[in-house]
Amino acid sequence: MAAHQKIHPADLETGSQEAPLVSRDSVHSEKGDAASPATRPPLYPRRRRAIPVAHSEPPKKRRSRCCRCLCWTFCMLLLFIVLVAATAGILYLVFQPKAPKYSVDRLRISSFNVNNSASGSFDVSAAFSVVVTATNPNKKIGIFYEEKSHLSVWYDGTNLCTGSLPAFYQGHRNTTVLTVALTGQTAVDTNMIRSLEAQRQAGTIPLLFRGSVPVRVKFGALKLWKVRFLVSCDIVVNNLSVTNNISIRSSRCGFKFRM
Repeated sequence: MAAHQKIHPADLETGSQEAPLVSRDSVHSEKGDAASPATRPPLYPRRRRAIPVAHSEPPKKRRSRCCRCLCWTFCMLLLFIVLVAATAGILYLVFQPKAPKYSVDRLRISSFNVNNSASGSFDVSAAFSVVVTATNPNKKIGIFYEEKSHLSVWYDGTNLCTGSLPAFYQGHRNTTVLTVALTGQTAVDTNMIRSLEAQRQAGTIPLLFRGSVPVRVKFGALKLWKVRFLVSCDIVVNNLSVTNNISIRSSRCGFKFRM
């Protein structure tokens, strides 16, 4: 009997190929530490997708409205300036306006007293009567002199007395003579009294006459808005005495108006 051939079962465990201790997906670093798949750098770099930038544009409707409003305002302003200039030019050609003239013709002193005060200064009380001549040289222009005018007499920067003109109407090519009363009281120092006494002995005392008068100018039948006439007269008198006659040695007046 043939000898039975012994067949030994194959050792599946020993005969099978051993699985590697480290997985294929793991990578060793130089230090021997295994890098995880999450931290492993990709073989191919990812391309970032460019995101287009959206630029916001201002609304066209608001811009167009603002431009229309500015253009409309500019056109109205330009039209107003043209109308005013044209009106002024027509009035000038038709009426040919001339500046009025003023002069201080006479000065009379009712009182001029200098008294010592308790503070060591001097109190000056004065009462003047001034004759003013106003001339309107225009052929077709009248002048309405309104109330609340202000007249004053000054010496060396000190206001000696004040007064006002009466309200009246001055017609075409008219000359009006007005007598204005001015009174006042003010405190002055010793230097001013000495200077005034020296100029009184020399017979040359400079005074400044100022006037601020509200008026309305009438062009034909058209009465314009109120303006203010400013008059300034430099006069030189020989004395400021009550008993002596006052003579005006020189007089020079200037005129301008303010809206």
